[in-house]
Amino acid sequence: MCAIGAICGFSSCGDFLEIEPQNEIIHENFWNEKADVDGIVAGCYSKLQSEGIIKRMMVWGEFRSDNVVAGQNISDDIHLDNVLKANIDASNVYTTWDEFYNVINRCNTVIQFAPQVAEKDLSFTESELRATIAEMTALRSLCYFYLIRTFRDVPYSTTAFLSDDQVMDLPATKFDAVLDSLIQDLERVRPDAVKKYPETQPLYQTGRITQDAIHAMLCEMYLWKKDYQNCIRYADLVIDAKKKEKEENDKKANGASSAQNRGTGIDGFPLISSSYREGGNSFGQAYYYIFGQGNSSESIFELTFMDDDNMPSNGAVNAFYGNVEKPIGYAAPSPSVGQDVSNKIYAIFNNQFDVRYYENIASEGSSTFRIQKMTGRMADVIISGTTGSEVSMMVSIYGKDKNKSNWMFYRLTDIMLLKAEAITQTMLTGDDEATIEANNAKLREAFTLVNAVNKRSVGQPTLKDTLVYSNYSSKTQMTDLVYQERQRELMFEGKRWFDLVRRSMREGNTDYLTRETIKKHSSNSSVVQNKLAKMDAIFWPYNIDELKVNKNLIQNPAFGSGEDDSYTNTAK
Repeated sequence: MCAIGAICGFSSCGDFLEIEPQNEIIHENFWNEKADVDGIVAGCYSKLQSEGIIKRMMVWGEFRSDNVVAGQNISDDIHLDNVLKANIDASNVYTTWDEFYNVINRCNTVIQFAPQVAEKDLSFTESELRATIAEMTALRSLCYFYLIRTFRDVPYSTTAFLSDDQVMDLPATKFDAVLDSLIQDLERVRPDAVKKYPETQPLYQTGRITQDAIHAMLCEMYLWKKDYQNCIRYADLVIDAKKKEKEENDKKANGASSAQNRGTGIDGFPLISSSYREGGNSFGQAYYYIFGQGNSSESIFELTFMDDDNMPSNGAVNAFYGNVEKPIGYAAPSPSVGQDVSNKIYAIFNNQFDVRYYENIASEGSSTFRIQKMTGRMADVIISGTTGSEVSMMVSIYGKDKNKSNWMFYRLTDIMLLKAEAITQTMLTGDDEATIEANNAKLREAFTLVNAVNKRSVGQPTLKDTLVYSNYSSKTQMTDLVYQERQRELMFEGKRWFDLVRRSMREGNTDYLTRETIKKHSSNSSVVQNKLAKMDAIFWPYNIDELKVNKNLIQNPAFGSGEDDSYTNTAK
């Protein structure tokens, strides 16, 4: 089988699509055997690993949020500087989407031609064919999911474009219609997806699409659709699968679990302990397994970068978050997420015992801070004293162009918090005894999920709750808690802005999004608040070049033509 680019180094597998006319290759030289299909599948993953795509996943999902401000040498990337200043127009390079559509077209090509290959190559079994179609359908759906969360309405097609004779200037399909199509596609193919890869290919289990990965995607998509029961249903499938996986691993080890599977987890959930030694004061083990080693027991789907100088590196994280030569990249942590360590001000992290503060943020002097997450293999934290008065750290930073951190799409705590959000949204209105009892049960269930995630991060010899259930006795309070915990747990992973957009779409206004976002815009908060006042403005404009070649696209009204100052004028 042709190895996946993320794992075995196919850096340009499938690039034949850009070398010769596709119709000539398809009919004369290609699509004859299973290896041809495997090559294009590898190319899809390899393309997802490209710096341009990961940069957009970071910029679209994170950089407009309150988590990130400009770092050092930002003048080298004026387009990114404008994004961070909330000064986006249609000429910004980060409004381009062609690389995502490249992956989408590769997936469509495999789905179209793989059945023909199966007819020619008898070694390509029916189950393998169906699994391949499921995998390509899921990758296509993932790309479209990024596009609709960013641009809202986008051109949508499940047909492979193979010839210049085909009509390609499609109008944009509405957000809800695309989302419904993605869900229907995933529901249709999920039974065919690979459940578990052979033990001889361990990185495939989290480095390729599996049935669990599809369940995770459906969990999040249903949340965006406001179908909370189905969101909860798929979250439970993922959580239960991880619990079963841990039980199986424990049995294989005859009770002697590996370090990342040690003990019973946290409050019944199979979470990796943050402590290196039970009862000790050294923390960061969970970070090491999840972000340092990668493909951990908590992972569901991530892009894998092999630890080999001859293999691709994560250039996007290297540039945006920093490296040993330039510890502070183009992006830096916002003061609103907590920086004043000397005065014990930790902002959203609440207290000095939250190990994630140190795993996410590191100091480069008394008043200069950098993003730590994914810039190095380890962020070992030693917290001393009953008040946590002394903190020391050992960190590692990848060399320039040597970053090997995986890019995370879904991991267990993400799904747990999506479920908590969905549960909270199912609360009923009314003040009768039955309704109050039902709502209290929902609040307790949501809190249990959030508390387990939070509790794992407590940097003390004995784990204990730092969140107090009685402080979250309403739907709004619990919703805010879920969003705060997602911000703490998933910081810098390309999730925060999408979370804020989802909440705005559900509530029908940008109040919460604006309130959180302007925290980093202290010098021009009123200007940014005015820009984000309309729902249209929380999405991105279509790139000006796309509008020139596709006359069927109608620009986001918050951005006007994108060539002048109409953004400010229309966001009233």
